[in-house]
Amino acid sequence: MENYFNYFTEIEEHFQQRRGTLLLMNTLDWALMETWKEAGIPLEAVLRGIDVTFDKWEQRPSKTRKVNGLGFCAQEVLAAAEEMKAAAAGSASAAPDKPQRESGFEGERVAAFLRKNADAVQKAVVPEPTRVLTEQVAVDLREMAQAVAGQARPRLEDFERRLTMMEEKLVASMMANASDAELVAIRAEADRELAPYRSKMPAAQIDHLLRQFTQKRMLEKARIPRLSLFYL
Repeated sequence: MENYFNYFTEIEEHFQQRRGTLLLMNTLDWALMETWKEAGIPLEAVLRGIDVTFDKWEQRPSKTRKVNGLGFCAQEVLAAAEEMKAAAAGSASAAPDKPQRESGFEGERVAAFLRKNADAVQKAVVPEPTRVLTEQVAVDLREMAQAVAGQARPRLEDFERRLTMMEEKLVASMMANASDAELVAIRAEADRELAPYRSKMPAAQIDHLLRQFTQKRMLEKARIPRLSLFYL
């Protein structure tokens, strides 16, 4: 998959445009987008799946039930991704390799994003055992910002891997130090949000979505922003 650093924004805007209202994405929607991104589903496939979902909805004689979330588009998104994969396999031998798309991110912009997140992480509301980790992450983010500042074309893939690792370590520490009541409440919320979509997704995707939902809720509770460059 190409590095679409505007992956989430384009999906959100396209979904809102097709729905005709500024329906804000909820935690489940963002978790689902993360699942697609991690699965390597191209942005084009997601947008195509959203279009197919709304096209079918508009053809229904009764439209009492609106398309209120990305979960309703999940099946069509996966179908579009499979179609694109099959088409690419059929033409791979005849087509030359395409150069990877430039990210378009200047070093100074990335550096500012990293510094802002470092400040937020340092002020995070976390259990005391996690405090040492947040302090170290803040230091690391500032060091990364210093390293990338001034570079015209930084190697963002290396930064993204490191940021993902930092985020995973923070979530793991917070979960390890959270109370059973907190974790049960998050799981109950996730189950309620996922209920309308369970019949539309395979079990593996449901499990992954639950993990993503929990991760996002833990970060929100601690007031820690997403560190990934996808949120720049």
